[in-house]
Amino acid sequence: MEYLVRGRRRRRSPLRRRSDVVEARTLWAVIVLCLVVAPLVGVATAWWAHDSARTTAREQRADRRHIRAEVVGRTSDTLPMAHGGRQPSARTTVRWTEPDGVPRTATARVPAGTRSGDTVGVWLDSRGRSVAPPPDSTAIWQHTVTIGVCATGGVVAVIILGHAVVRRAAMRRRLAEWEQAWAATEPEWTGRRA
Repeated sequence: MEYLVRGRRRRRSPLRRRSDVVEARTLWAVIVLCLVVAPLVGVATAWWAHDSARTTAREQRADRRHIRAEVVGRTSDTLPMAHGGRQPSARTTVRWTEPDGVPRTATARVPAGTRSGDTVGVWLDSRGRSVAPPPDSTAIWQHTVTIGVCATGGVVAVIILGHAVVRRAAMRRRLAEWEQAWAATEPEWTGRRA
């Protein structure tokens, strides 16, 4: 008997098993979850990460200060290091004068290729230690997008893993049903008794 269900033709078939129906419905659920829920989780996580990164950057800007310092030491002959996508840098000794007129020296990271006597920008924390500059808006957005994409990918991976588990269970159930049906049918076909 044929009838219409939400615009689709649907037939009752003796070959359609319950495990087939469960697997088909699970596939529809996976599609909806991957197209709707996963992106929503990614957006929500990215929003949270953006707020968190902006708060951290604001706190770092309040705690850190930018000064101009003169390089007084020699940069090391070792290969310069690049940190977090920033330009390569090397450690050396720098000197600057505090607002109260007291001269200070410290070891700081300066751009690779800086020579003694050059003036460079250095970031200091509240204790006068050389630190990395606070993240700018580009770094905050990169962090936001990365966290959002990773969260979306993680949710999709969990959904697909769940679907694989359901498919495996459905396949086991289907094989058990086939074994049962064959146990009933085999004596008729082969003439053997079970």
